[in-house]
Amino acid sequence: MQFDFDGSAPLYQQLAAQIEEMIFTGGFDEGVQVPSTTQLSQQLHINPATVLKGMNMLVDECLLEKRRGLGMFVRPGARQKIMERRKDNFYNDYVKKLLVEAAKLGITKEHLIELIERGEHDGTIKH
Repeated sequence: MQFDFDGSAPLYQQLAAQIEEMIFTGGFDEGVQVPSTTQLSQQLHINPATVLKGMNMLVDECLLEKRRGLGMFVRPGARQKIMERRKDNFYNDYVKKLLVEAAKLGITKEHLIELIERGEHDGTIKH
């Protein structure tokens, strides 16, 4: 994990985002225990309270669950929850803007589909 100590995002948010990314990409499988607050704070050289705050964000988002006396575990369905949220964000952050700009330029739905297919064929889009 890497942190931007000079950036505008607080460390606990950066930590939460990186753990979320690891859940999403399979670094932490569902049902698996994540490193403890103490382990992470020692490994990353950041305050345990900061680590706990970031992990509690993920508990609040139902991505991690606390098991008394055992630690924090990735909740079943966490990866799917992240995927759905990211799809919603993708639509709101990219697709809506694309459609607005396409309308301004007079680009039709059919032409947009042609442009997407061109991206697939020229190697822009990798599967």
